Amino acid sequence: MKIKTKLTFGVGSLFLMILLLATLSGWYVYRLKKDTGNILKANYNTLLYAKNMLLALEDMPQKNDALSGFENNLNQQRKNVTEPGEQQTTDAIVKHFGQLKSNPQDMMVISAIRKDITQLMQQNMAAISAKSLVADRTAEQAILIISFAGALCFIIAFILLVNLPSNIADPIAKLTGSIRQVAGQNYKERLHLQSTGEFGELVRSFNTMAEKLEEYSESKLEKILKEKKRIEALVDNMHDPVIGIDEHGQVIFANEEAINITTLKKEQLVGRLASLVAGENDLIRDIFKDLALPPDQREKRPIKIYANERESYFEKDIIDINVLPTGEANPTFIGQVVILKNITSFKELDLAKTNFIGTVSHEFKTPIAAIQMGIQLLENEQIGHLNPEQVGLLKGIKDDSDRLLKITGELLNMTQVESGAIQISLHATDVRPMIDYAVMANQFAADQKQVKFILEIDPTINTVVADSEKTAWVLTNFLSNAVRYSYEDASIQIRVEKIESTIRFSVTDHGQGIEPKYLDKIFERYFRVPGSKKGGTGLGLSISKEFIEAQGGIIGVKSEYGAGSSFYFLLRAAGSSNP
Repeated sequence: MKIKTKLTFGVGSLFLMILLLATLSGWYVYRLKKDTGNILKANYNTLLYAKNMLLALEDMPQKNDALSGFENNLNQQRKNVTEPGEQQTTDAIVKHFGQLKSNPQDMMVISAIRKDITQLMQQNMAAISAKSLVADRTAEQAILIISFAGALCFIIAFILLVNLPSNIADPIAKLTGSIRQVAGQNYKERLHLQSTGEFGELVRSFNTMAEKLEEYSESKLEKILKEKKRIEALVDNMHDPVIGIDEHGQVIFANEEAINITTLKKEQLVGRLASLVAGENDLIRDIFKDLALPPDQREKRPIKIYANERESYFEKDIIDINVLPTGEANPTFIGQVVILKNITSFKELDLAKTNFIGTVSHEFKTPIAAIQMGIQLLENEQIGHLNPEQVGLLKGIKDDSDRLLKITGELLNMTQVESGAIQISLHATDVRPMIDYAVMANQFAADQKQVKFILEIDPTINTVVADSEKTAWVLTNFLSNAVRYSYEDASIQIRVEKIESTIRFSVTDHGQGIEPKYLDKIFERYFRVPGSKKGGTGLGLSISKEFIEAQGGIIGVKSEYGAGSSFYFLLRAAGSSNP
């Protein structure tokens, strides 16, 4: 029998039995009410009239209206004749009452009326007793039949309560367990339920599905193993070191290149927790130290490793592996892959480029110095006077030579930065001479645009821990940019203030300012704000950043587009242990 049929039959039977029980109860209650009503209407009223007539007989000698009261009750009784023999008794009372009205003092008639009334009361009392027995039998019959119907309802409900939930829940529980087994790749799982309804069809469909999955799994296992070996061979033959780690932090594979550069045996690396291996090997510790960090916080610097009998450079790339399980909405993290890209050849080319730029820049300085010396000689009026055209041409040559000299100096500084050979001499340095040097270096350009320098130096600040030459170069670069981007008749604030254990230098102009989208790129090498028509190589701020950070300081910029910019850096105050 199908589940729907079982539910319909069981619940329908229970519903019908409840309906039958309610009908029987209502019907028997109605019968009892009818029997009780008959007693009240037919017999109780007659007894009431008889009592009133007896009282009226007693009151006749004293009350004049007693006779009319008797007659009224007698008339009511004549309308309420319901029992056998009651009509004859009522007629006898009517007859005797007629005689009483003609002779109210006749005691024989009064005695006859009392006997008639007594007989009337006995007739109704007997009727009440008989009707009470009928009501009792009706009540007993009602109790028996209603109890039987109630018991039958209870039996049906109990059968449904015991059997129906288990008939539905047990197969579902077994099916759920089997589905979990199949989801866990146990394709040999089968359901065995003795059922011919919907569950029987479901069991047959489930077993058919499991058989097909088992057949598919066995037929594809060889292919999957072949693909696995192919992927392992591919990873092993990669020229870059590759290490795989699962979601529990255990190393699950490492190719030959990774084994070679770590100088470990494969069993010392694969199958062990990454944290344990890192505690035993410094190189592995350096490779694995960023695994737990978010991608944007991982270190980007190359790793220097002695491999292949030479110093080699590797760029570390940590790839988080997330997969979307079938039937789920959110991806699941299953591990990480660490790839070390060999960038030794690029590093060597970069070093060669740096050396080349340094050599060429150094060689440029000699002819540029000679050109500037020649310009100074030509400007000397003792040698001879120049016409206006020659003066203009000479001024153009001088501007170009100055620009070439500045570019050459910036290129030399850049090669120093790239080679990692920045020579920093940190000591307590007077603040004022560095500022005076930067102001004097830019005074001529400021005077041409009628730009004023406003100094705001905290009088309590005298010295700062810094490299005076590098710091003065940074201040000079800040002031040069501020003058270049300021409007005529503007002012530039040079402020020095103490903030906790640091000294803050800032240069603020009131020019065009920098758009917010370019602020995070302003210190990148060769970057220039798009649309800028001013001169510059795009190296000055990049070199300034390297110089300040090499001193353990912090450099930054704040700008409001259309209102100006403020470039600043912080260095350690003299007498302070923290930068």
